[in-house]
Amino acid sequence: MDLLGSILGSMDKPPAKDKTKTQMYEKQRKQYETEKNKQREELNRFRSYVEERLGRFMKDTNRQYMEFQPLDQVHRSIVHDISETAGLFGMSFGTEEDRYVVVYKKEHLPSEDEVHARKNGEPWNEATARQYAERSKELRSASLNSKNDTDTKTANIEPALNYNRKYIHLFGNDVTLEAARKTEVNRTYGYVPSENKKDVRSIEQTMADISAKKRLKTQHPEPPAQ
Repeated sequence: MDLLGSILGSMDKPPAKDKTKTQMYEKQRKQYETEKNKQREELNRFRSYVEERLGRFMKDTNRQYMEFQPLDQVHRSIVHDISETAGLFGMSFGTEEDRYVVVYKKEHLPSEDEVHARKNGEPWNEATARQYAERSKELRSASLNSKNDTDTKTANIEPALNYNRKYIHLFGNDVTLEAARKTEVNRTYGYVPSENKKDVRSIEQTMADISAKKRLKTQHPEPPAQ
């Protein structure tokens, strides 16, 4: 009985924790918290850095945009967030490895040439701006010349076949000219001359003729078919 009681008493007790595992878990938790606090502090310092730079940028009347160094997605999102809050406009350019943010003042938004150049990986400066301006001018000139050529070709188009000349040997010149005169516009009937229409009766005359035909059929019915 004493042996059974000792066995049952030992089973009721919770299993003893491994001190080594507990200490390891606690150490990992502290390391995680420390790393998390470091990241939070680093992001707060970066936010203060961005706010300070953009604050100076907004006061500088000689600058139209501010370009930041390549940043990861988290840091770029901070720049965009602060820019929007400050009433500025931010755009990201470049590939993922070297993607960077350029912040513009609302009254000095980037031109199409600048956006195209930065998307192509080219630095934006006075030399690049001149190159793109000359390229745009050449494209506009080529487009204008192409339009003028098209208009000239359209104006010079003539019918491939002259039907008066084609059939003049069959009907003679006088007949052809007379046929051409008959196809002049008639304001009442369109392009078909009234004398060419088969039925030239008025509506009243047509209705009277139809009524007469009906009376004639009533007075002289047709014999039944055999």
